[in-house]
Amino acid sequence: MKGRLSDGRVKPRKDVWMVISVVILALYALFMIYPLFMLLRNAVIDSGGQFTLDYFVKFLSKQYYLGTVLNSFKVSISATILTMIIGVPLAYFYNMYEIKGARFLQIIIILCSMSAPFIGAYSWILLLGRNGLITNFIKNLTGIKLPSIYGFGGILLVLCLQLYPLVFLYVSGALKNVDNTLLEASENMGCTGVKRFFTVIIPLCAPTIIAAMLMVFMRAFADFGTPLFIGEGYRTFPVEIYNSFMSETGGDTHFASAVAVIAIIITAIIFLFQRFVNSKFQFTMNALHPIERKKAKGIRGVLIHVFCYGVVTVAYAPQLYVIYTSFQNTSGKLFVDGYSLNSYVDAFSKLGNAIPNTFLIGGVALIVIVALSILVAYLVVRRSNIVSKFIDTLSMVPYVIPGSVVGIALIMAFSSGPIVLVGTATIMIVALVIRRNSYTIRSSVATLQQIPMSIEEAAISLGSSKLKAFFKVTMPMMANGIISGALLSWIAIITELSTGILLYNYRTTTLTIQIYTYVSRGSYGVAAAMACVLTVMTTISLLIFIKFSKNKNITF
Repeated sequence: MKGRLSDGRVKPRKDVWMVISVVILALYALFMIYPLFMLLRNAVIDSGGQFTLDYFVKFLSKQYYLGTVLNSFKVSISATILTMIIGVPLAYFYNMYEIKGARFLQIIIILCSMSAPFIGAYSWILLLGRNGLITNFIKNLTGIKLPSIYGFGGILLVLCLQLYPLVFLYVSGALKNVDNTLLEASENMGCTGVKRFFTVIIPLCAPTIIAAMLMVFMRAFADFGTPLFIGEGYRTFPVEIYNSFMSETGGDTHFASAVAVIAIIITAIIFLFQRFVNSKFQFTMNALHPIERKKAKGIRGVLIHVFCYGVVTVAYAPQLYVIYTSFQNTSGKLFVDGYSLNSYVDAFSKLGNAIPNTFLIGGVALIVIVALSILVAYLVVRRSNIVSKFIDTLSMVPYVIPGSVVGIALIMAFSSGPIVLVGTATIMIVALVIRRNSYTIRSSVATLQQIPMSIEEAAISLGSSKLKAFFKVTMPMMANGIISGALLSWIAIITELSTGILLYNYRTTTLTIQIYTYVSRGSYGVAAAMACVLTVMTTISLLIFIKFSKNKNITF
């Protein structure tokens, strides 16, 4: 029964979802807003406690620092254009035509995006570096010396082959919502082939293509490992953020904070611009008659198969070569004749707690992400108000901020004071949650929007509470969306480097950080063996998803 107040009025029942909203908002305030505030404060307050803009002036007045920003824009824009050129036609061919081995092809495409980008850089160095396999082969065969893989070209190559699967998955999801009658109508009007692709398919997929462009651009702009390994003299902004912070840790950290704040401003402007552009292309599609794949005949079929398998082969070949080199014998930093499991024996003897830490830290982070995403999805879809919209916006903030900035902000906030987390596994879990929960939240929101509210209302009318109706009835129906988002979050978690490299210590080292350490030391045999272990982990994750997912096609 409801309680009564002293004046006889009925005491209002507490809204459990409002309490949940307040708790989530408080967590965001503590672990995201507060660290970002401390970052900003550190950027405008000097060591004497006085307000200053000198650190921003230092960055903006020197051509070297501005050059790193321009380099990052050059790389990101070029990578975005090239991934569109590769990914959009690939998705079109895959969804429009019957391709032999299509299921296998999709799995390999996804696996191309599942390794840490710096491993892709390491792989291409083994193939096209100064002493690379292909470099030496062509030099010995023809006497021709290939252009250097290092610098802008190498960074662009690695990022394109790493990020084109994101475009493929996004556009594939959009094509599944295109009604086949539209294509048939355009065909009846004589609009076929290339003309139909540009005048019908591209406009229908425009919102998704714009979203994919943002994803690729932000991933390329924030990437830290690839330019660090293969960039050499070509400095990019994320590398400069890392170098500024690491060079300042023994003294003044204010300049590093100012550089990080500039990164936030740049990425926020890009994100808002994308949102503005995307708002001009907003519309919904519902495919009553989904696209039916056609047989690719004649020379067209040959060219389609050559394009699809050619792209995938080039993109995945470096990972296969890493697996191959993991079985080669090594002498110091060089691979020598003969094969053995020595690199694996050596790797497992040096891994320490890296694999357990990866599963423990990543597993706890994933559990928190799933729980948080389910609650946020319900608030956004079922309890839409100013608070839930603010929470939804906050969940997207770390998505557009480079990981190194998040790491620096957390260090600023929790290295001293009432809450000290630096040096613990907790701060790494916090970083992973706030960095990677957007994948699962967006997937959960999209799924819940398709579930009628009347289902919950029916359960409530039979005596169930709102909370029980959601968890017992609605949440099981969201399972596929939750699993899809959780897979993406998990892959991002176990390949995370940019925040982990700033936050880890010897007790919290993860597998990705160990690989980075041994690659940077030149211990390529051990690094290759560790990279193979990570590849096995990501492949098993994908196979588990395929096994338990109702929708066997992975799309965004």
